[in-house]
Amino acid sequence: MDLFSDSAATDDNAPLAFRMRPRSLDDYLGQPALVGPDKPLRRMAESGRLRSMILWGPPGVGKTTLAEILAAASGATLEHLSAVMAGVKELRAAVERARDARARQRPTVLFLDEIHRLNKSQQDALLPHVESGLLTLIGATTENPSFEVNSALLSRARVYVLKTLGEAELIAVMRRALGDVQRGLGARHIHAGDAVLATLARASGGDARRALGLLESACDFTRTDDTGREHLEHDALEAVIGHQASAFDKQGDHYYDLLSAIHKSVRSSRPDAALLYIARFVQGGGDPLDVIRRLAAIASEDVGNAEPRALPLVMAAWDAYLRLGDYEGQRAIAHAAIHLAVAPKSNAIDQAWKTAQAFVADHPHFEVPTYLRNAPTKLMASLGHGEGYRYAHNEPHAYPAGSAHDCWPGELPSAAFFAPSDHGQEKRFKQMQEWRASLDAEADAHHPPQ
Repeated sequence: MDLFSDSAATDDNAPLAFRMRPRSLDDYLGQPALVGPDKPLRRMAESGRLRSMILWGPPGVGKTTLAEILAAASGATLEHLSAVMAGVKELRAAVERARDARARQRPTVLFLDEIHRLNKSQQDALLPHVESGLLTLIGATTENPSFEVNSALLSRARVYVLKTLGEAELIAVMRRALGDVQRGLGARHIHAGDAVLATLARASGGDARRALGLLESACDFTRTDDTGREHLEHDALEAVIGHQASAFDKQGDHYYDLLSAIHKSVRSSRPDAALLYIARFVQGGGDPLDVIRRLAAIASEDVGNAEPRALPLVMAAWDAYLRLGDYEGQRAIAHAAIHLAVAPKSNAIDQAWKTAQAFVADHPHFEVPTYLRNAPTKLMASLGHGEGYRYAHNEPHAYPAGSAHDCWPGELPSAAFFAPSDHGQEKRFKQMQEWRASLDAEADAHHPPQ
């Protein structure tokens, strides 16, 4: 069925998400960095000249719709294939149709969904036709294309990253559906408050298709008042999204209160309290990725080098969640939270970074010492770049001792940013710093700085 035909747009039996798919970039919500004024994909659409590209982003952010809009704007024939279903035979058939279209002076855009699923032979069969310009490729993927698409094909396509839709954007998508008489639910004049739509938005996990699906289902449970007007109320959401309906209905305050409680419980070394608030957050419809992002911040801000394994462990938990899925992945988040809560604490990294930022703000203009500068050309070497640099691995203890090689700009007053604590592994860092300071003092005693 053609997305842009009237029958497709007004088919009452089609899901709301299908009926409400945008027909132009002006109707497209989200991705302002790509489709906003003077942004790359809008400029392509306005010029009618498409280039091969790969759209990388999570489900429901508009990859397929964007491809269809761009193809329509360029006047091209759109070939839509799924890498899961299409083999070399289907790709060759699409190539033959593209040749026929070119004979009629009509370009062809091949939209290849889930391009990361293409095997090597399929990618090899596609490559020459993308190179020749017979096909303009628009691939869509939820996986990192640099790992899943071969380099030859990747080098011929620009990668554009699509972001998860935010709550405000999802609410706007649902508001549009509630107000659209032709394609949406506008004929029913349903009243839905911001808090109700916000709950649906959070339950959809950034997926516009899911948000519209939840809205359509929720509208089966509206209440009709004495005037005959329908109202979508918060209580009705229980039938659609269960326990998530009871969460975060105070303009987002509870959402952020729980994140704050998670952070402060971990910082206070209270693993049980941290798990309590994480469980409440997730059961209330919060995105578990918001928890893991907060844990990643905690790993540097509150644990730091007192437990150097903390940050890698959190990143491993993040990866595990994405690979395992929500149900099993939540255990990886709990794993990371417990580790952070039990670990020794130090905010020395946070304090060092803030102190360094403040210092640079007070001294914005300084030169890199000549001996630390790069010298890739003879001219730069003749100017003394790199002269006097001491390669640490050639020095005793792999340390170029002495204040003459402290890597500090000579015109700046001396300053110390990192002050390691006595907690956990950071105590070892402190000992290393003190030992190296003694080496500096010894070197300066033998060779006083100029």
